[in-house]
Parts: sequence; C-alpha cells; structure tokens
Amino acid sequence: MKTKHNYQITGFCHRFLSDYIEEGSCCIDATCGNGNDTEFLCRKAGKTGKVYAFDIQAQAVQRTAERLKNAGYGERAVLYCAGHEHMGEYVREKADVIMFNFGYLPGGNHSVATRAETSVRAVREAMGLLKKGGVISLCIYSGGDTGYEERDALMACLRELDPRSWLVIVCSYYNRKNDPPQPVFVIRM
Repeated sequence: MKTKHNYQITGFCHRFLSDYIEEGSCCIDATCGNGNDTEFLCRKAGKTGKVYAFDIQAQAVQRTAERLKNAGYGERAVLYCAGHEHMGEYVREKADVIMFNFGYLPGGNHSVATRAETSVRAVREAMGLLKKGGVISLCIYSGGDTGYEERDALMACLRELDPRSWLVIVCSYYNRKNDPPQPVFVIRM
C-alpha cells in the first residue's frame, strides 16, 4: 500500500525535519499558533526530549496548551507568551530543530501578524541557538499587509549567510497561484 503524502507546507516541513529529531532532541517552535508544530515536535522528541514554544498571543499559547494536553503531551513542552525574537532569553541550550511559521494566527486576528524586523531578529536569534548539524524551518506566507516585506527581508538575510557555515534550501510551490507559502530550511554546517 502506498503512503499518502501531505504536501501542504506544514506536512512537507514535518517530513523534512523528521530526519533531524530523535528521542531526547531539543526543539523550539518559535511561533506556536494553534499548536500543530509543537505537537509534532513533542511526539518526535519523545518523553526525554525538550520542546519550547513561543507566541506573542495569549490565545495561541492557550490553544497550544489545550492541544498538547488533549494529545497527552501536556508535560513535554514549556510554553512562553513572548516574542520569538526573545527566545534566547528563555532557552539556555542548543536546539536540534527550530520551526517558524510567519504570518498570522490561523483563525485569529489578521491584524496581529509577524513583522519583518522582529522576524529577522528571531531568525538570527535561532541561528545562535542551533546545534551544528541542526535545522531551522521557515514557513513563509507572503501577501497581506506585511507579507511581502517580511518575505523579502527574511530572504535578504538568508542570502548573506556564509555558505561555509550555513546551507539555505529554498523550496517553492512553483505552479500554484496567489502567493503560495514558501518552505525554507537553514542547516548549520
């Protein structure tokens, strides 16, 4: 029987990241939203892993907490209602995987969204927390009020990374219309 693959951006990123996460891994969900990625990280890192999750919206942190509790992972993650650009103030260890979803909270207020300046700072912060051989995933949703500006700022930041230290893989849903999301992976060499 053939495996059915999920090619939506989060499913695609989960498959890519699975090779980097094992029992006991340290992972960060920089934008926990409704908790989908946080739950994935908790499941993959297992009982001995550590998962940290951040969001600036209390509603997102609460939804993530409820989701984790319902999945039986309530004790596997530490949740912070804080901006992702401040994750280094809370996480004191190196991470195997760090995930970002840029844009707004699905089902939430669209006027509250990630912004170019803080997102670039957050990615730089994540780079400092990433283990050698670790990976950062960025799900970049462009369009809307600030999406293009944020996408362009993130891509400009990544373009300047030293290729001896970082591998940046940019993927695209090339034949999709209307500003499809863009998965990007940043691997520390």
